[in-house]
Amino acid sequence: MEFQIPTAIRYRYYGGLNSASNAPAAKAATSAAPASVSSTPLQENFGDLPLVQSATQSGRKWTRVGDLTSSLENQDVWVRGRVHTTRGKGKCVFAILRQACYTVQGVLFASESISKDMIKYVQSLPKESVVDILATVTVPKQKIESTSQQVELQIKKFFCVNKSEPVLPFQIDDAARREDEEGTWVRVHQDTRLNNRCIDLRTPANHAIMRIQSAVAQLFREYMYSQGFTEIHTPKLISGASEGGASVFKLKYFERDACLAQSPQLYKQMAICSDFERVFEIGPVFRAEDSNTHRHLCEFTGLDMEMAIKEHYFEVLDVIENMFMHIFEGLTQRFASEIGVVNQQYPAEPFQFKRLRLTYEEGVKMLHELGVEMGFDEDLSTEKERILGAEVKKRYGTDFYILHRYPLNVRPFYTMPCADNPNATNSYDIFMRGEEIVSGAQRVHDPAFLEKRAKECGIPIASIQAYIDSFKYGAPPHGGCGVGLERVVMLFLGLNDIRKASMFPRDPKRLTP
Repeated sequence: MEFQIPTAIRYRYYGGLNSASNAPAAKAATSAAPASVSSTPLQENFGDLPLVQSATQSGRKWTRVGDLTSSLENQDVWVRGRVHTTRGKGKCVFAILRQACYTVQGVLFASESISKDMIKYVQSLPKESVVDILATVTVPKQKIESTSQQVELQIKKFFCVNKSEPVLPFQIDDAARREDEEGTWVRVHQDTRLNNRCIDLRTPANHAIMRIQSAVAQLFREYMYSQGFTEIHTPKLISGASEGGASVFKLKYFERDACLAQSPQLYKQMAICSDFERVFEIGPVFRAEDSNTHRHLCEFTGLDMEMAIKEHYFEVLDVIENMFMHIFEGLTQRFASEIGVVNQQYPAEPFQFKRLRLTYEEGVKMLHELGVEMGFDEDLSTEKERILGAEVKKRYGTDFYILHRYPLNVRPFYTMPCADNPNATNSYDIFMRGEEIVSGAQRVHDPAFLEKRAKECGIPIASIQAYIDSFKYGAPPHGGCGVGLERVVMLFLGLNDIRKASMFPRDPKRLTP
């Protein structure tokens, strides 16, 4: 049942009326909330628990809300969760409890073992309070529309572990609605959500998104280990830009200038030169780009890999392609429940994927056929990537594809030129739903050639001298890529903003919480 809060309180906490005018009401609401219940019949069945300070261990067995199924019928269970809603009706009260993505309905009826004071106590608890309950699991004859779990808890004991403030910045129900839902509902705007991210993350969809984000990293690491890769951890404080250009966060490192790493690229390559052969890293990446778009962050999580090759950069592409198949299949098969929860609030077309490689020249020709004007040596703009992605989906039935052999002038200094065309490179980008999620290439492993390319790109040699020196003592041919974790999650789920796929996003305008 939808909980309606007074209009004045809604305005106060959604940016309307002056909050000072409502201070007495808030104070009254706070004072009205009862403290620990005492000196009442059957008081041992309910009340506020003492502060948990790790004084004792009861050995009590707990059941997660998501595990409450019909297989537990007629069994007593202890459950910890949050008060999502309560609704009184005569001598009974219905309480919906929430834990992560899952909800369950509990019910109390006044009886010899359930006092009226216990009914009042449960009704008085603020939403989002953390509670422990002992209950018997029953299976109702009719489907419960308002909860994820299709069982009901006949509550015997009800204790509050920690109370929430009585007035929330916004209601979880309001934050959990579809963005296109019609009606006069309260709309919780993105800044309000992010300013109160700790509460916003409690919605079922946000919980599921973060679990899927974790799953992508898990599946990436899983596949890398299966292919003989070693996980490494590279410095994020460096002396010079790791990818050239001015988009770096600069800082003082004692008496010297330093910056935050734009990429672990240089260190991955140095690891290959140290004969690790295959390495990967999951870590933060920093980009000082003033891009206030739906797909850019100033700090994101990079999934990076690098490997030695014997003859051709297709050896790297084979690994990357198979890695993405492993991730997509793993998400589809092992996290279907979480995907379903996200789709309830953020509906999207299911992500379609298969193996497909196109050369950059083939991609440009496809755009020409659509009437898009651009040269073969020009980089793809965001809009042209979107148009090309839509055409690839139309022709080949996939949201995922690889574009390789990019022009030399649009790639970093360490990218290896093609043997058959010095103006093209052994490089590749990978796309999901028409947006780039991977950039990679075979790297230049000859120090003299590497220094020449760095000078051509305007990079001070002194700032990368240690990197260049690492190739002077025998360097195997190698290549790799960098993947943006949050962007993969956003595009796989069809979300409209990357901030939804980041737990605490950092963009040009946000540095807190």
